Amino acid sequence: MSEPTCDVAIVGAGPAGLGCALALREIGVDRVTILESQTVGASFQRWPQEMRLITPSFHSNPFFATDLNAINPRTSPGDLFGTEHLSGQQYAAYLSAAVDHYELPVREYSPVNNLRSETDGFLLEMDKETVKARFVIWATGEFSFPDMEPFPGAELCRVASQVSSWQDVEGDEFVVIGGYESGMDAAYHLAKRGCKVKVLSSGEPWAIDDPDPSVALSPYTQERLARIARALPDSIEFLGNHEVIEVERDDTGYRALTLDGNAYASAQPPILATGFESGIKRQVASFFEWKKGQPVFSKVDSSTLYPNLFYSGPSLVHRNSKFCFIYKFRARFGVIAQEIGKRLDRDTSKLSDWERRGFLIEDLDCCVDCKCDVNSSVAEEAVP
Repeated sequence: MSEPTCDVAIVGAGPAGLGCALALREIGVDRVTILESQTVGASFQRWPQEMRLITPSFHSNPFFATDLNAINPRTSPGDLFGTEHLSGQQYAAYLSAAVDHYELPVREYSPVNNLRSETDGFLLEMDKETVKARFVIWATGEFSFPDMEPFPGAELCRVASQVSSWQDVEGDEFVVIGGYESGMDAAYHLAKRGCKVKVLSSGEPWAIDDPDPSVALSPYTQERLARIARALPDSIEFLGNHEVIEVERDDTGYRALTLDGNAYASAQPPILATGFESGIKRQVASFFEWKKGQPVFSKVDSSTLYPNLFYSGPSLVHRNSKFCFIYKFRARFGVIAQEIGKRLDRDTSKLSDWERRGFLIEDLDCCVDCKCDVNSSVAEEAVP
């Protein structure tokens, strides 16, 4: 391979890609190119207008407790907008502000069509040019890749992540398929509008008691559901252990068929909220090892097949635990930057502040073995 265009090419200008770029800049890795297929924070810009970050933002950075949604230790989206739960538009604006302030080298409308491995690096093929890089950080998220085929007839449904506003969806009775955060967000906003909603879920996420917010519903969502239950009783019917196996359409509307033999009718297309696919699967699946449907990562978040290809984002998995929130996967920004810095013979000691603030966590025991669960009876007594 000839002289590389850059040392590091980052694919994706969301929180993962921009956070890694800032960590690399901290140690003097300046030959970085950030390739974004659309615009900075494009996935957040496409959120439904009513959707909010479920993790709260708060400007506690000066006390070494960085805002949970910040992409580096020195910024705070909560401080920028004066709100705890930001909209998608607000968070995209925060990311754009970080790009402008730090003058990050983002190339918008530069989709990577193909990734090729060379002896000493990678070729990233775009529409009109090819970028050569020694290292690649794949930082595409998941929101752009909803699970569109979970069962036959899914194409008849309305995909929750593709709704621009729940106020614009016609109808007053709905069936929502999926009981985790996306499904609950849809159900909440429809119920708040005065609609009747049935939530069909293969399990009972609303009943899960787990200290990991990636498994149980977030406190923010639980609080909203409780508020709706008080204000509009019976507006949401939760039907757990009702796995949808097919959706049909007839002259009267739609029917969601479940594994237990029941059928749930709706005049409107059911709302599909069955999760997302990994951004890795779409273009670079062959560059990663897979086990039980999950990509395998090294201890420094690189591919086990191509050590100079790293991943940052919500598809990150270690020891069966998913780092799907910003505050989780950002804990590895410094790990990736440190490893690339070592291979480029840079002084990585400047990442010490990132480490102190939770952006460089190498001991995964603190991330996947949570010991902070509170006895349920104690928690119930504490609720007013």
